[in-house]
Amino acid sequence: MLDLTQLLRVPRVDAGFDLSPDGTHLAFAWNKTGEWHIYEGELNASFSPQPVTVMQGGKLNPRYSPDGTRLAYALDFDGSESYHLFIYNRITREHTDLTPNIPYALQPNFCWSPDGSQLAFLSDQHGHFSAYVIPATGGDTQLILDTGHPAWQVEWSPDGKHLAVCCEMHGQDYGTFIVDLETKEVVDLRLNAHDPKWSLDGMKLALHSDLHGWFDVGVYDLMSREISWITKSESDSQNPCWSKDGRYIGYMQSNGATNWIEIYHVEGHSSPRSISTTNNDETLQSPTLRLHSLLLTPLSARLPQSDIKKYQIGKGIQSGIKFTPDLTRMVCTFSSPSQPPDLWIIDVESGESIQLTNSMPEELSIEEFVMPEEIEYPSMDGVLVPALLFYPKQTPAPTVVMIHGGPNWHYSAEWNPVMTHFASRGCAVLAPNYRGSIGYGRDWQYAARFDLGGVDTRDIAAGAQYLIREGIADPKRIAVTGRSHGGYLTMTCLTQYPELWCGVSAIVPFMNWFKSHEESREDLQHWNIENMGDPKENYEKWYNASPYFFFDRINVPVQLICGGNDPRCPASDSIDARDKLVELGKEVELLLYEDEGHTFLKIDNVIDFERRRVEFLVNVLSRSRRTSG
Repeated sequence: MLDLTQLLRVPRVDAGFDLSPDGTHLAFAWNKTGEWHIYEGELNASFSPQPVTVMQGGKLNPRYSPDGTRLAYALDFDGSESYHLFIYNRITREHTDLTPNIPYALQPNFCWSPDGSQLAFLSDQHGHFSAYVIPATGGDTQLILDTGHPAWQVEWSPDGKHLAVCCEMHGQDYGTFIVDLETKEVVDLRLNAHDPKWSLDGMKLALHSDLHGWFDVGVYDLMSREISWITKSESDSQNPCWSKDGRYIGYMQSNGATNWIEIYHVEGHSSPRSISTTNNDETLQSPTLRLHSLLLTPLSARLPQSDIKKYQIGKGIQSGIKFTPDLTRMVCTFSSPSQPPDLWIIDVESGESIQLTNSMPEELSIEEFVMPEEIEYPSMDGVLVPALLFYPKQTPAPTVVMIHGGPNWHYSAEWNPVMTHFASRGCAVLAPNYRGSIGYGRDWQYAARFDLGGVDTRDIAAGAQYLIREGIADPKRIAVTGRSHGGYLTMTCLTQYPELWCGVSAIVPFMNWFKSHEESREDLQHWNIENMGDPKENYEKWYNASPYFFFDRINVPVQLICGGNDPRCPASDSIDARDKLVELGKEVELLLYEDEGHTFLKIDNVIDFERRRVEFLVNVLSRSRRTSG
């Protein structure tokens, strides 16, 4: 059996890394010491990165200034996701908080102006997240774009003339807006478009959109106002990245639980068929900004495979491509069920890959890890649900169903210490990608809209029923656990199918839609309304989807784990749930970590809550075995 504490102490590299403008250095966030710090190292054969931050809190998303003399990064002091924007001077080694004593929240996504004099960032200082600009020396901020919808990403064009801003729009869609910084004109691409990235000349914008049902990579031309699509497939193409000279576009291509890198060679090939657009003026919430809507025709066919080169470090997940300036190499992170996220460098010509950081301790590197299999099982309406399954050596086995959060996320073939530990104990572990998950097309992602806690709950419960029918799971020993939206679904599974489970552990959950909604940030409230309707107009739906009102159905032990600074799933929801369960005479344990938020930042707290989660679940699985015996 693999030691859980040892697995939890394994560091990981965040995918939000950056290359210096001259390509000689690499900056990234790494929790090598148990705390998230920014590291930097010279990109050579003896890559030996060193930490450049020392303050408490989680440091993420380092970004080099255009001249390479400074690093900007986001810092979360207490887990509340109220980030501050810091500048590290690589020459003087001084750190400056550009946003001291702010009463509002910042997103961790930001960018430099091409001349290095300003940064564009996203804050909710006027009620919801909008795009602002601040001098790189600090000072007053300037509002650039307020669409009335929560902004999530901002990218400054290399010629300094435009900002591309990605905002949450309707349903679960995002919109990409292009702001002319001189005229204040705004172009709305009018499609679900994510992750905009500028070409070096500032005249083209690469992005991905699910216009055709799956995410495809396209290029928007500012002059012609046309979009050319470079992919069309029955799986997702996402996260485009330009080479410095514009000759290549790299992107991630997925297939179920794994992905790989593809590079399209732009130079020397005719462009894919363009999509014509027409302009239609409207007015945004900010009256000084104008909008041009774009009408799109169907996608072109996918390019011949000869135009595309593929790269894959292993069967897992590659993330965050960046080309070196000389175009000979690219850097990314890679993770798999036996490999924590680390930085790798890939030779563009040969495809050979070399690992740059090594997070796996030597004593664990020789261990044999149980690898999951991709399966499909029928839900209650016969629809096949994709999932990862760690098969046990002996059946029927104690089983743990693990539910991912989001819900716009999905389980993939990545590093997961808790799953790995349970599998090493001989448990079956099922990780369903229920309806509402991403990675399986637009229809699958939207299948749970306005039915959250309904079809997704049934998909998960059907997975446990499938394992029983197949003789994989011991029907008396099935536990369920999840975090965030997965914690919510843990509790809907328990209240709707109480006979299936021997115990549950819900991590940073919400259980009362009304209370959670009232105490959440505006951007989170926006998402709730877009995907569950207005709480007053849809009171019955919100009530029936809230497990809090059905705790009388529970007859097994419940564990609730939450963070005191959580802005997404407030701890007060878990405290109220605990109190009600106690009042009803139910067996419940509440673990409240006052100094943590939605994502725990302190490694000692992570180890403590994960150990107590596993101990709780092992106990209920063992107790059920003794009872059934």
